[in-house]
Amino acid sequence: MPLSSEIVRTFLSPARVLWHNEQVQSSELLLRPGRGQALNLPETPPCCIMDSRESTASLLVDFGKELFGGVQIVTNNTRGDKAPLKVRVRLGESVSEAMGEPNNDHGINDDVISLPWMGVTEFGKTGFRFARLDVDDREARLDLVELRAYEYTRNLPFRGTFECGDERINRVRAAAVRTVYLNMQEYLWDGIKRDRLVWMGDMHPEIRVISAVFGEADIVPDSLDFLRDYFPPARFFNQISSYSMWWILAQHHWYVWHGNLDYLRRQEAYLRELLKVFEGFVDETGKETLPQWRFIDWLSHGDDQAVDVGIQSLLTMAFRAGADLLRILGDATTAEHYFALHHRMRKCTRPTSMNKPVNAIRVLSGCAEADEVNRTVLSRSPLEGLSTFYGYYVLQARAAAGDYTGCFELLRKYWGGMLDLGATTFWEHFDMEWLVNAGRIDELQDETKVDVHDTYGKHCYERQRNSFCHGWAGGPAAWLSEHVLGVAPASPGFKTVRIRPDLVDLDWAKGTVPTPLGEIEVSHTRQADGTVKSDIKLPDGIQQVD
Repeated sequence: MPLSSEIVRTFLSPARVLWHNEQVQSSELLLRPGRGQALNLPETPPCCIMDSRESTASLLVDFGKELFGGVQIVTNNTRGDKAPLKVRVRLGESVSEAMGEPNNDHGINDDVISLPWMGVTEFGKTGFRFARLDVDDREARLDLVELRAYEYTRNLPFRGTFECGDERINRVRAAAVRTVYLNMQEYLWDGIKRDRLVWMGDMHPEIRVISAVFGEADIVPDSLDFLRDYFPPARFFNQISSYSMWWILAQHHWYVWHGNLDYLRRQEAYLRELLKVFEGFVDETGKETLPQWRFIDWLSHGDDQAVDVGIQSLLTMAFRAGADLLRILGDATTAEHYFALHHRMRKCTRPTSMNKPVNAIRVLSGCAEADEVNRTVLSRSPLEGLSTFYGYYVLQARAAAGDYTGCFELLRKYWGGMLDLGATTFWEHFDMEWLVNAGRIDELQDETKVDVHDTYGKHCYERQRNSFCHGWAGGPAAWLSEHVLGVAPASPGFKTVRIRPDLVDLDWAKGTVPTPLGEIEVSHTRQADGTVKSDIKLPDGIQQVD
């Protein structure tokens, strides 16, 4: 059975006060651990004073890491007449966002709220790290007893672990895990500030991370079923045909990793109908002819040739996964029909593209050879033309070609580039060129440097709409378990397992991988002669195979 969980709320005090103006005194007192309770004392308790009687009092705090939640404000004696005091609160994923004009697209990040003369007020349910307060009332003095954050997270054990001798790789993995973890709210979202929606395609790399870190968590089937119940097969998930392909691939992964046949059987009727719908859009040559919004990712948006190749390859992969699921469900005849359709589509040639995400899908679908694609596309200017969404599949395709050195370059430089700018979670989109003369997102803006959050981005992630905690960017956490620890199921539910580690240039790596039967523990160490010694502990009921 899936691991059930509940959403819990925890509090944290600011890690630092980044800035305040002259109208603010004793701001360092906000760093004390808070208790979330106003005090009825004859004298004012020691607190931060925001005195706006001459000009606006303002301050900015940093909670040290990206989180999903809001701020709790404890006040005391805000004004002599005990009337409420209006304060502007701004929450941002970067310093520049909190100091600017945060958008309120999917959550309220910027608003004027009323504070009681003595009491506790809470504001926000969004993704942020930084909070700015402005008291603009010319007759007010705000005695700010506490300003602390509350965050919402799923109460789940982190069953999958990873550690290696390269601290940069460890930091990439930790940020990838946190990125997905924060998006595990009521359902599996793609962004905690913007895109707080269940997007099927975006979920696929998130699901891979959840399997590697949390195991069979209930949020995945809950989210898959939520979409299934709202979108008839012919309408396609999120009204995007490729996203219904990702649903099939997600169902295949979920069964192979967790072996829950009862859950798979509940998907059978929908799966059959969806495969029939897709079959109706494949001609006799094996070419797909889908009419609806033809979308792979934003990097290929507007490039019809790349999109055509991507959808052809993705549907080819979906038919293979769907056929395998029908075989598992006991329908060998229909399974063979879709295996044959998969092979027909593989033979259908379409004009190729130099788009890296699309070529990664070509490799994973079997429509192209991994070595050739890696040599001619993926390893050429390898840090250009990437997306955080499809970065996981680029890693998978380069691993299929045996280019693990190239994969580590992507982890250290591409995902690591976001860390270099102060990120604690990974972004909706990122380009390496953003690093040129860039200011950090966790520092006040230096006018001689580029404000990354207020300068770059396009499509749906223009400027500060760019989400800095986007679940589809978390793929490295899954990839490291699958390829460096080398652990993958050889049969559904890990009844058998293959362990094929590749340490690349690491001296050692160790960790755990959750399975329905318990955690697999592995430790790999490079020996003096270059070979790798592995210590492996398997739960009862799991057999290792070559």
